[in-house]
Amino acid sequence: MSLTVDEPLRLRAIAGDEAAFEALVRPLIEPGLRLALSMLGDRRDAEDAAQEALTRAWRKLHQLRPGMPVRPWFFAIVANQCRNVRRTPWFRLTSLIEVAGRPPSHEPEIERVDLERALERLPLADRGALFLHFYLDLPIEEVAATLGVSSAAAKSRIYRACRRLRPAVALEELG
Repeated sequence: MSLTVDEPLRLRAIAGDEAAFEALVRPLIEPGLRLALSMLGDRRDAEDAAQEALTRAWRKLHQLRPGMPVRPWFFAIVANQCRNVRRTPWFRLTSLIEVAGRPPSHEPEIERVDLERALERLPLADRGALFLHFYLDLPIEEVAATLGVSSAAAKSRIYRACRRLRPAVALEELG
């Protein structure tokens, strides 16, 4: 899919053509869901956030200007929705219930590399930047557009996030 929007398709979508809107966002739904999952950590919450992001994208379609890349525009809506979900008291309550509902483990703690746990400890913005760049393989410019920051800030965020991860996932030398 082209990075920029096909202008006739964009105009048809703005005019209310659902098929045109679907053609614009269909290739982005699965990556958007994966972005939400990486930011929220729960499949159900991620699906809800991605669905709400689709609804918001439909309502905000007029903000997609001529020549504007659709991918960072849509991913920014997904990321904003995830941040909104994390801010709500309901999200914090359900997260606490899930943690409290887990049975205690009787197995000894095993020291191992756990990238997922290390990623969960990162700030939400850092996690999103890493996911967009390394998992969705977006160029720095699109990561920046998605996050609403400059390219230099996006590079810096990715670099700092990687530095924060290094100690958590450092492998012991086998000797």
